[in-house]
Amino acid sequence: MKIIIHGGFFSESTTNQETKVAKQQALLRIVKDSYQFLQTHTAIETVVFAVSQLEDDALFNAGIGSQIQSDGKIRMSASLMDGTTQKFSGVINIEQVKNPIHVAHVLMNVDDRVLGGEGAIAFARDHGFKIFSTETPQRKEEYEAKVKSNGQGTVGCVVLDKEGKLAVATSTGGKGFEIVGRVSDSATVAGNYVNEFCGVSLTGVGEDIVSNATAAKIVTRVTDGFTLQGAFEKTFEELKPYDGFAGAIGIDNKGNMFHQDSHPNMVFASFDGEKEEVFV
Repeated sequence: MKIIIHGGFFSESTTNQETKVAKQQALLRIVKDSYQFLQTHTAIETVVFAVSQLEDDALFNAGIGSQIQSDGKIRMSASLMDGTTQKFSGVINIEQVKNPIHVAHVLMNVDDRVLGGEGAIAFARDHGFKIFSTETPQRKEEYEAKVKSNGQGTVGCVVLDKEGKLAVATSTGGKGFEIVGRVSDSATVAGNYVNEFCGVSLTGVGEDIVSNATAAKIVTRVTDGFTLQGAFEKTFEELKPYDGFAGAIGIDNKGNMFHQDSHPNMVFASFDGEKEEVFV
């Protein structure tokens, strides 16, 4: 059993040492709690659990603490994919829910599994998700001062469970001050993709990630015989012609884990029951 999570880029909000340590501690706590959860749950249940914990922590740009768009509203996106069934579900630009990944999880059980905007909000309300503001004082101050972060923030998780099944989940609060209606990579197969061979979750500039079809490329290359590291390295080379900004985490069905970023520093943590790793 293996689990790896990411929490966007360290430059996403601040670069002070206190925040760095706080993020390291939060990621280690969440990855270990999620590994414990994995003992009695499936891969798909565990990625939802892990990402919901990240959404609940204001240190990360997803759920609580999400960025504010150009019209003063918060719109979030999240997606979920099961490597065994190949089902993909997601919400795009959903508003006023605490955990977008939970809405994506419910969507796994319906035919129309990717919803956006008003449709996503209406679906959430119809399924018992209460109105909840994810705005924090820090995000409000940034918006009012028109301060834009240097990097982009997203959270994600990849899990290999005890039955050898893989799942991925990704959630984002956006890049901040974007045009209303912008769609990020997080609810697409460029930012969140898995099959029976490999799972990958991305963070970074959504437009760059979509242009490169990053997650889908890495997974396809592993499926076709590349090593996990080799698939990452070749796919990241293809970001270089346009200086693509991306970070990714992945696990293959052999239990290999890998992470890479094109610009420092993606924040991440992994755990396999014995060995832990966290960004430095």
